[in-house]
Amino acid sequence: MIPLIGGLYRGHGVVTSIHGRRLINRSAVELLKAHRFARQAGDVELDLADTMRVLEALTEIGPGPASVDVARLVARFHAAGEGTDLVDFLRAELAPVLVDAEGASAASGTDVVLYGFGRIGRLLARILIAHAGGGQGLRLRAIVVRKGAENDLQKRASLLRRDSVHGPFQGTITVDEEANTILANGTLIQVIYSDDPATIDYTAYGISDAIVVDNTGRWRDEAGLSRHLESTGVSRVLLTAPGKGAIKNIVHGINHTDIESGDRVLSAASCTTNAITPVLAAIEEAYGIRRGHVETVHSFTNDQNLIDNFHKGDRRGRSAVLNMVIAETGAAKAVSKALPALEGKLTGSAIRVPTPDVSLAILNLQLERPTDKATLNAYLRKVSLTSPLRQQIDYIESAEVVSTDFVGSHRAGIVDGLATIADGTDVVLYVWYDNEYGYSCQVVRVVEAMAGTHPIVLPEREPVRIEQVAPAAVPEVVEAG
Repeated sequence: MIPLIGGLYRGHGVVTSIHGRRLINRSAVELLKAHRFARQAGDVELDLADTMRVLEALTEIGPGPASVDVARLVARFHAAGEGTDLVDFLRAELAPVLVDAEGASAASGTDVVLYGFGRIGRLLARILIAHAGGGQGLRLRAIVVRKGAENDLQKRASLLRRDSVHGPFQGTITVDEEANTILANGTLIQVIYSDDPATIDYTAYGISDAIVVDNTGRWRDEAGLSRHLESTGVSRVLLTAPGKGAIKNIVHGINHTDIESGDRVLSAASCTTNAITPVLAAIEEAYGIRRGHVETVHSFTNDQNLIDNFHKGDRRGRSAVLNMVIAETGAAKAVSKALPALEGKLTGSAIRVPTPDVSLAILNLQLERPTDKATLNAYLRKVSLTSPLRQQIDYIESAEVVSTDFVGSHRAGIVDGLATIADGTDVVLYVWYDNEYGYSCQVVRVVEAMAGTHPIVLPEREPVRIEQVAPAAVPEVVEAG
């Protein structure tokens, strides 16, 4: 399977997955675990032989760029009945990317510049490098930082190579100090030193019409972020923090279709907003939300102090590694920017805790229509597997999972089914989220939407209706892959 999966990705831009769990660059053991997850999910008994046949048929067909869920294809193929030809079936299912396959493969890609190279910047770099494929999508061309030392380039490369939370970089990294470049798995990244976003000539490095992803947080309004547009070679800007004023806050999966070609400055909202908005949207659609409170138990971040010292923010001057710190969050109010139906219905607060990554959002909701735990969980599980929010919402049932089990999750949020409380119209949901990696995946999806390179997801996903979901469909235990 492994060479077929790689060949489909490199040659055709086809991203294969099993219920949203990517198969690219996975070991044999990891592929087996992905199949095991599909069996435990209860949606389809996915056999290795079925996956192999689908991969062989996909290789024969040679579709254009797409995100293909093998488990869903196998389920639909079996439902079609005996006598159905697999290749003909797949041609019908993949029709949207067969027509334009040749033109899609010829696309030159979109240049991306990372302005800032902190926690989010380095994870964005890892994801963009891993998604490089044949170069038809997003192309990481440069990072912009302020020079911190004479050996700055070596230090930046070292931080990309090693990460205390997310582990080592999967591949090779080479530094060229004369050219100020980092070569990571074949992706050549120009390192540019600047403290003014308006004074860089990106075209001097062969970069044009670039999307600048500002992950510094220094500017959050349109006036400040528009300074990037004064640099030659920049066409659009995305902020990796909540935007102020009239800037559109985009949560992929919820309102990314609101992105217009004329939008020059956008925001990818916050990690917490990305984690809770998809779940809230699913609940709002099925049950309606009268009001609610969001409490986030959030890992500490670099804006806090390691040990007590002056900080302009309340309580944040106290040691992040020794204390739980009550903090403010605008995530609850920010939800309405992406999901206007919840305007004025949510309040929110936060507690910073001494963990380096992965946070937990507790959604205390009063619904319009009553439900019970089994029905609600069955609905959310189905949403995580087959709905248009499949890339944003994951679902797990396990009595043993803790925060570190979700480090590296590609989803914006993971519903902890065993922790769900539902009593009529009163509901409490627990949603885990990797506030670094999961959020970074959402940011990349927004950049893909801005560039028009986000792969179409096949087979096409359908909204999940609560009346179609039976509580008995939920297996007793659903473990993460």
